[in-house]
Amino acid sequence: MPCPALPDGFDFTDPDVLHHRVPLPEFAELRRAEPVRWIPQPGNVAGFQDEGYWAVTRHADVRHVSTHPELFSSTLNTAIIRFNERIERDRIDAQRLILLNMDPPEHTRVRQIVQRGFTPRSIRALEGRLRERARSIVAAAAAREGDFDFVTEVACELPLQAIAELIGVPQDDRARIFDWSNRMIAYDDPEYAVTEEVGAQSAAEIIAYAMNMAAERKECPARDIVTTLVAAEDEGNLASDEFGFFVLMLAVAGNETTRNAITHGMHAFLTHPDQWELFKRERPVTAAEEIVRWATPVVAFQRTAVQDTELGGKVIRKGERVGIFYSSANHDPEVFARPEVFDVTRDPNPHLGFGGGGPHFCLGKSLAVLEIGLIFDAIADAMPDLRLAGEPRRLRSAWINGVKELRVSAR
Repeated sequence: MPCPALPDGFDFTDPDVLHHRVPLPEFAELRRAEPVRWIPQPGNVAGFQDEGYWAVTRHADVRHVSTHPELFSSTLNTAIIRFNERIERDRIDAQRLILLNMDPPEHTRVRQIVQRGFTPRSIRALEGRLRERARSIVAAAAAREGDFDFVTEVACELPLQAIAELIGVPQDDRARIFDWSNRMIAYDDPEYAVTEEVGAQSAAEIIAYAMNMAAERKECPARDIVTTLVAAEDEGNLASDEFGFFVLMLAVAGNETTRNAITHGMHAFLTHPDQWELFKRERPVTAAEEIVRWATPVVAFQRTAVQDTELGGKVIRKGERVGIFYSSANHDPEVFARPEVFDVTRDPNPHLGFGGGGPHFCLGKSLAVLEIGLIFDAIADAMPDLRLAGEPRRLRSAWINGVKELRVSAR
């Protein structure tokens, strides 16, 4: 098999790459020629004091890594594939307290508790309120004169309000959550001028906010998810600090990812007008899943080999990092017919936009799919002639397929 024709030194986690595009041609080349490839990282650029990572690009291999936590750990180096050379190791290790970065059995214990808030019944109970919120958000945007930023006026609002509904955050506080979560993930983007220290402080603010909520519910229980999760620690509930880290994860997993899926979905519709017309006419239930496949808001997470193992014909040594690239897996032609086509009727659609299966499969998938469906239904009803007013401005990030601004016009 020929070696892939990649530029010398090409690194899929270089934030300058995602600042401009998702490297789909390079992913395709790796899937074809070397689906598991060592990517060197000289100079500790990722913050891990090592020499690089293995890039895993095929759908089947990403699923294999995801579903074998006994071989590939989320805890040893966390699931975040790249920090920066300035981060101190104790800051990386502190993130092991987040569910995303846990391994079984601790992960199993915490997930069994927090999933109480994501039961089908819990999500169904939110649907009516979120539908009204989606309509209100879109109506306010539709009433604006001239063009506006779809990200701030539409895409970010419903995920924030859904989190507020889910865990009882007052709606008036949603802007604070938005600001904190932005600062946490924007350390690679110079426009935000966010230092590692500011990002860490924003994380601490979210944790403190959530811990205060937990303390209040212990003193005065209410009929909400916070009480369900924290009111009786001795009965298998979360300690206050565990709840704080859970909300920290929600701020990214439930806010940043869904917001970016909605933004990329709108851009996809407006650059594929046949699909927008089809959606407005038929409202296919398959649309949300295709939007997530197309967007793949998290380009990659990582695992660390617990022992020597083999994957894709390569020997991976104990302690080596393994990057699982969901964006590549979601364009694997072995799984998806014409993966380069945005098709909201695609079915089946076994994409990995919510993770590759296994213990870390997205806890909030049902909520995210609901939000995406509701917001696009509302847009189709109130702003059917929405059009682009500018090209998307992308986030500079090592692992998030983010959009900072998307100018649109409803008139």
